[in-house]
Amino acid sequence: MALFNKALASIGIGNAKVDTKLERAKYTAGDVMRGIVEVKGGNVAQQVDSIYVSVMTTYVRETDDRKVVEEAAVVKEKLNEPFTINPGEVREFPLQLTLPYETPITQGKTRVWVATGLDIKQAVDPADKDYIDVHPTVMAEEVLDGVRALGFRLREVECEHARLTKYPFVQEFEFVPVTGEYAGKLDELEVSFLQQSKEEVEVLLQVDRRARGLGGFLSEAMGTDETNIRLRISRQQLSGLRKMLDETIRRFA
Repeated sequence: MALFNKALASIGIGNAKVDTKLERAKYTAGDVMRGIVEVKGGNVAQQVDSIYVSVMTTYVRETDDRKVVEEAAVVKEKLNEPFTINPGEVREFPLQLTLPYETPITQGKTRVWVATGLDIKQAVDPADKDYIDVHPTVMAEEVLDGVRALGFRLREVECEHARLTKYPFVQEFEFVPVTGEYAGKLDELEVSFLQQSKEEVEVLLQVDRRARGLGGFLSEAMGTDETNIRLRISRQQLSGLRKMLDETIRRFA
């Protein structure tokens, strides 16, 4: 019977199980997530080499003229040293994990979850998946509010493949002008954030001008109607943020 149980565990039947219990399900990027990782033994004793916890998201990457959705870890940590979980035994491990400031905000198509797994040799690794809500940081929220105040409406939020960044993706907030002076000048405005601390954020803006006249149509066809801008904003500049955004966008509208 013992050999039979081991054979079943090797294909995931009667195997150990893992369950992550978070203190809450809503966070702001930069927060510390706390909770408990519970491991329950299966039908046989098993050696667990590690418990790993990752904060995951998806992003879109274009390849061969088609879009594919891929997963990426925002952060991944190992919780423990190897241990043995006996049949029916329950063990708990404390979880404390800091969400990076660049954790995607869960708006639009963006989803973020905590993935927990057990590394067990010669067996299907047990796993657990818990979705969380991630709110924008104060800095990011101020920028998004400032863009809305200039007459833009948020149309889409999605993580897309990017190079030369810390992660293989960047989250893009796609705005369209609906009121004010930019309604007739721009097709859209894309906003992304690179934030390393709560005191400062780097904002990436892509200004997409509306085609006007033959020259405008040619620029649009050649892809030269878009301008990329990088702004570094500190907490001390928040009081004048709306004016800064307005002046910056107007220069390239």
